[in-house]
Amino acid sequence: MSQVVEKPTARPVTPLGILAKQLETILQTLHQQTSDELQANLNQAWLLAAGLDPYLEECTTGESPALAALAQKTAHEAWNQKFHEGATVRELEQEMLSGHVEGQTLKMFIHMTKAKKVLEVGMFTGYSALAMAEALPPDGELVACEVDPYTAEFGQTAFQQSPHGAKIRVEVGAALDTLQKLADARESFDFVFIDADKKEYVKYFQILLEKDLLVPGGFICVDNTLLQGQVYLPEENRTLNGEAIAQFNHIVAADSRVEQVLLPLRDGLTIIRRLP
Repeated sequence: MSQVVEKPTARPVTPLGILAKQLETILQTLHQQTSDELQANLNQAWLLAAGLDPYLEECTTGESPALAALAQKTAHEAWNQKFHEGATVRELEQEMLSGHVEGQTLKMFIHMTKAKKVLEVGMFTGYSALAMAEALPPDGELVACEVDPYTAEFGQTAFQQSPHGAKIRVEVGAALDTLQKLADARESFDFVFIDADKKEYVKYFQILLEKDLLVPGGFICVDNTLLQGQVYLPEENRTLNGEAIAQFNHIVAADSRVEQVLLPLRDGLTIIRRLP
């Protein structure tokens, strides 16, 4: 009899996921200690929070076999052990994966914009890169910047299992160095996805515009722009990353070269359009 392998449980890292977990804890704590009305109201609030993400998953087009395999492999990797062994240059965790709904969102954006050349700043294990590559035409190209050689190789191995993997070119090194190299080579992109060092988001944004790495009318999608809700919580509740994202959001909103919208998808996804 085959053994069923359970997927490791990911900790909540989005505003909605954290809210659902806190409501669940409150319900467990207050069970049989409160009025029936309060219990019912708390239970309804928890159901609303906890049920949304699974429903989005259910109603979103399923992953390709290559994406599903990559997500499973990432979830089962011993990331903490790899860091302590020196295999990775920084601490990593499965929650860094873009995931099914966001991956399909990015894939849809590539279809909608008809982008042919895509830049990804921060690849991790390659899920979002492969999702976008699946939407690129046969002559399209995606350049993925990744600072960690281990995860870069992890992703490239997965790309070999997909008919779309050949569209992806991985550049290993610090993202700012890679962006400068691409600018020096006069490369430009129709669509950019940023999901890397939060404290460097402003620098990524500025170099994309100032070095013309993003074409006029092109789009930038930026991940984690709600950062667990820290950006709209009191400042004393923010980490260094939370403060960095709050500043990034403010700078983008004040920049006359672009227009943007912040979507409450997972941990926040901002869509930025460079004005012609």
